[in-house]
Amino acid sequence: MSENEPVLTGTHFINGDIACAEGALAAGCTFFGGYPITPATEIAERMSERLPLIGGVFIQMEDEIASMAAILGASWGGKKSMTSTSGPGFSLMMENIGLGIMTETPCVVVDVQRGGPSTGLPTLVAQADMMQARWGSHGTYEIIALCPNSPQEMFDLTIQAFNFAEKYRLPVLVMADEVIAHMTGKVVIPPASQIKLYPRRHTKLPPGEYIPYKPEKDLVPDMVNAGEGYYIHITGLTHEENGYPKIDAATQQKSVQRLVDKIVVNRKDILMYEEKYLEDAEIVVCAYGITSRIAMRPIEQARKEGIKVGMFRLITAWPFPEEEIREIAGRVKAFIVPELNAGQMVREVERAVAGKAKVTLLPHMGGEPHNPDTILEAIKKAVK
Repeated sequence: MSENEPVLTGTHFINGDIACAEGALAAGCTFFGGYPITPATEIAERMSERLPLIGGVFIQMEDEIASMAAILGASWGGKKSMTSTSGPGFSLMMENIGLGIMTETPCVVVDVQRGGPSTGLPTLVAQADMMQARWGSHGTYEIIALCPNSPQEMFDLTIQAFNFAEKYRLPVLVMADEVIAHMTGKVVIPPASQIKLYPRRHTKLPPGEYIPYKPEKDLVPDMVNAGEGYYIHITGLTHEENGYPKIDAATQQKSVQRLVDKIVVNRKDILMYEEKYLEDAEIVVCAYGITSRIAMRPIEQARKEGIKVGMFRLITAWPFPEEEIREIAGRVKAFIVPELNAGQMVREVERAVAGKAKVTLLPHMGGEPHNPDTILEAIKKAVK
């Protein structure tokens, strides 16, 4: 396929960052605003090469604050838009991610996680932004965050992120990690006709009848683009269904509760996870990203030794599969949670398990993945 085509159908040997960029293009992304930062730089580089070839726009912004603002504006201009970053840049984007939540602006933010805090380990792995993804912006809201564990999933889940962004009208996060981003592997890109895309929810009403934030049955309002002749008011202030600010408790209750409910009510449609060997498992390793790949070797070794251990892989970190883990907790002895941080998602596992099984954290501060032997040792200890 020519690189003048948005979808490079075929089998490729590329790293996760490049696969992510190709996923965005295959999803219809035509605007990227970003600031280069390792280990996400290759995403911006690829988009800067490819977008001009297909009639899209790439802008290197002055910083991550502006990058996030730019993709929100591009989205209201009718474009599918994306930015990519890593820990320090992700922190800078947080206020405008909140603006995207409040204005219900579809877009995609890719965070390739590295060791922190601050500039930390610019080129080395961590999984330390998981709670920032959930709670980093201010106020009450729900978010969607996906965790790929291969270059193929960097492609597939970037497309899924765009689909969720359009369907539920919010910034959707792809929470990769450095190893997955820089891992090179086989990526199959299907023909464009086989890639399912969720179209923008454009109203069918004429300008005089359209109410910008009046929700449909799934609690999500239809959208229009700026400049199409509709009267719209886009603001981060608490607003009524017509978009005009109204600063009182009743409007806050109604509008913010809907922002929460549109994700909570539709969680079954959003949740993605992978189970392996859970039919007879007594021990469950719960992991995501590169850690889920590392954990499979000790799981396979333990099963050869007769230990009944399985894997529950988080693909959707947010919303968290609380009900699913609680059901599993009622029939197993223990959960082991290896994370490249001091313990973030393990708190959610503990909350979901609710005392029905033992939960053991295997923390690792980053810089490199876990040693598989550490996970195997924890599995053997848990089964006793």
